[in-house]
Amino acid sequence: MKFRSLASAAAGVLFLAGAALAQVAAVEGIVKGVDGKAIVGAVIKIHRTDMKWDSQTKTDKKGHYFHTGLPISATFTVTVEVDGKQVDSVAGVRPSPGDPTAVNFDLKANQQDNASTQAAMQKAVETGQISDELKRSMTPEQKAQLQKSIDSQAAAMKKRGELNTAFNDGMEALKAKQYDQAVAALTKAAEVDPMQAAVWANLGDAYMGQAGTKTGPEFDALTQKGLDSYAKALELKPDDAAAHNNYALALAKAKKFPEMQAELKKSAELDPAGAYRSYYNLGALMTNAGQTDAAAEAFKMAIQAAPDEPKNAEAYYQYGLTLMAKATVNAEGKVTPVAGTTEAFQKYLELAPTGSHAQEAKDMLTSLGSAVETKFSDPNAKKAPPKKKK
Repeated sequence: MKFRSLASAAAGVLFLAGAALAQVAAVEGIVKGVDGKAIVGAVIKIHRTDMKWDSQTKTDKKGHYFHTGLPISATFTVTVEVDGKQVDSVAGVRPSPGDPTAVNFDLKANQQDNASTQAAMQKAVETGQISDELKRSMTPEQKAQLQKSIDSQAAAMKKRGELNTAFNDGMEALKAKQYDQAVAALTKAAEVDPMQAAVWANLGDAYMGQAGTKTGPEFDALTQKGLDSYAKALELKPDDAAAHNNYALALAKAKKFPEMQAELKKSAELDPAGAYRSYYNLGALMTNAGQTDAAAEAFKMAIQAAPDEPKNAEAYYQYGLTLMAKATVNAEGKVTPVAGTTEAFQKYLELAPTGSHAQEAKDMLTSLGSAVETKFSDPNAKKAPPKKKK
């Protein structure tokens, strides 16, 4: 709200004290809306500033109001309300004897003035400089508030600059696998603004890269720092599927397999389109950990997430290998696979007939006594258009 001031000219005639106390004055004016038309029924509130005294009136069908009975020795604030909302106010009104003191309200002009003032104030915040014209139109309180906003904006810009520099340096170092530098830069970024999930997630990556160059207690300490960083990132952004996935991989390196499984499942739930990848990662980690049953279950879940997509062929092959570990061999050396083994290898060949494990899959099927299908079509090949009927 823009407050305007109005000071009446000092009276040129002196009155006796008794007469002055008896004299009263009046205010009147016109209230126009933002459309330039008179506002009917606008509430005009008159507040005496040196003591508790308030009164009010309303505008007539021409937008005009009139109020008398105001002591000439007092100062008032005149406010206009439309539909219960204060839309303008004039401070420092000192009615004088004689003709009523005019206090008009033009909401269209006031709106334009406010827009112009707001634009000037925004420019001042952006540039850090308050124009002389703007200074003249503001009260000391408004100037102080604007300067506070300028100082706050300057501090925020400085903080953003420091954050961006540290984060970008950290990402460049991480990309170059310079993990010590990446940790240092990203730690600085986290100190500048600890509420940035991306900073903590990448700091986790940097710590895990750093841990990969160490052994023993140093490996354990850096791995824990990586886990703590991922946890912080997920605290700030719990719906980040990629962060859950990377956190799971770090948990696997720390041999915290139950927690790892929970994180990968969460990642798959948050990103159904990438679920097969999360479950495949889980299967690979379980395989490396020697947990065959868990690995088989994970590869099965990866298959279920994208059963007929060529990109998921690898899950079928790995699933077949985990099932092969459960096969039995009799005294004559005959291999009896568990249910689903041959189907897994056959499906791999169907999805990736020329894949990197195609020959191994064929050899597995041969060893199991199963016929190797040789008529698999390339799933990526374009189908020929149907022949037209004569």
